[in-house]
Amino acid sequence: MSQSTSAKTNSSRTLLTVRDVALLDGCSEKTVRRAIAAGRLRALRVGPGGRLIRIHPADHAAYRNAYRT
Repeated sequence: MSQSTSAKTNSSRTLLTVRDVALLDGCSEKTVRRAIAAGRLRALRVGPGGRLIRIHPADHAAYRNAYRT
């Protein structure tokens, strides 16, 4: 496995899915999607046509600090 392929694999493992964030926050996936749509939670769209949503752990932490009690 080349260096660049390995870096991409490790990088993608650190990103969270909508389901991951919902489980961590104890809410529904729909609530996470609403936070993304409202601009409260920063997310990346990846994959074919940008259909897949991924959240960087730092963005999730910032969201939790700003909007969760």
